[in-house]
Amino acid sequence: MGTTSSPDTMAAAAAAAGPSLSITVEKNPPEARLLQLGIKSWPKWGCPPGKFPLKFDARLTCYLLKGRVRASVKGTGRCVEFGAGDLVVFPKGLSCTWDVVVGIDKHYNFDSS
Repeated sequence: MGTTSSPDTMAAAAAAAGPSLSITVEKNPPEARLLQLGIKSWPKWGCPPGKFPLKFDARLTCYLLKGRVRASVKGTGRCVEFGAGDLVVFPKGLSCTWDVVVGIDKHYNFDSS
């Protein structure tokens, strides 16, 4: 449980990769935050269990409606787990492999700036 002033977040990249290339997971953000971001207007996407190598050419923010993922950050040996109810940010330039343990549905938004 986090407080409203300090959301429960985790950085996934090794220190050598720098803070700009870390996955950030906000566990169960408050409804007010989701409304502020306009998540319900974002496109939806889903996939079945499987492994998917990804490279982000733009910053991705997603909110998982259901499912569970283990993301392994390339070159770091680090793994971040997230699932239903989590708000997750992947920075531009990050490479990782998603191991979708339980099929997912999510809202997502790319920001190329």
